[in-house]
Amino acid sequence: MGGKPSNIDLYYLAMRHTSAAKENRKGFLESNERLEYLGDAVLGLVVAEYLFNKYPFKDEGFLTEVRSRIVNRENLNQLSKKIGLEEIIQFNGHMKGSKQSFKSIYGDALEALVGAVYLDKGHKFAKNFILKKLIIPHVDIDMIISTDTNFKSKVIEWSQKENKVLNFEVTELDSKKHFKKFEAKLFVGKKQISVGHGLSKKKAEQDAAEKSCQILNIE
Repeated sequence: MGGKPSNIDLYYLAMRHTSAAKENRKGFLESNERLEYLGDAVLGLVVAEYLFNKYPFKDEGFLTEVRSRIVNRENLNQLSKKIGLEEIIQFNGHMKGSKQSFKSIYGDALEALVGAVYLDKGHKFAKNFILKKLIIPHVDIDMIISTDTNFKSKVIEWSQKENKVLNFEVTELDSKKHFKKFEAKLFVGKKQISVGHGLSKKKAEQDAAEKSCQILNIE
C-alpha cells in the first residue's frame, strides 16, 4: 500500500498503554486511549460499509451481529498479535499483576493504530489499510458467521439453562479525560463473577461476559 508516516509521534503514542502514560507539557497524561476511542469508531464504520456492500441482501440484524463479532475484543487481540503489535507495545511491567492481566491491551493498541493512521493519512488511506492489511488477509468472515462469539449471548444462554439469575450493572467511571469509559459488573444471583471495561456500555458488558465465560467454563 506504501506511504511513509507524516507524523511518527502518533504511532509511538498508539503503542503506549495507559500503564506507561507520560505527562506532556500541559500536564496531561498521554497514552493510546484517545486514539483507541477514535480508531474504534473508524474501524466500526469501515467494517460496517464493507459488510453492507459484501452482503447486499442481508438485513440489519445480520450485518450488526457480524460487525460486532469482527471487532470484538477477542478478535482484535488475536489480530493485533498476528501483525506483530505484541512486540512493540509500551507497557509498565512493574504494575501489579502480569501482562496477561491486561489482555485487552493488544486489541486496544490495534484500535489506537487505526486512529493514528486515520489522523495521519485520512479516511481513504485508513479504509484501505483496514481492509487490505487487516480484514481481508487476516479475518475469516465465513468462519466468524458460522461461529458464535457473542459472549453476552453465551452467558445469558448458560444462565437460562442453569436456571440462574443473571444481571449486569454498568456504571460510567469518573474521568477527567475527554471521553467516557464504562465498567460492567456481571452477577449470578448476588455473587459478582467478573468485571469488564470498555469505551461503551456494550463493550464493557462483552468484556465482563467474556471473562465470565472463562471463569464459569462456558464453551
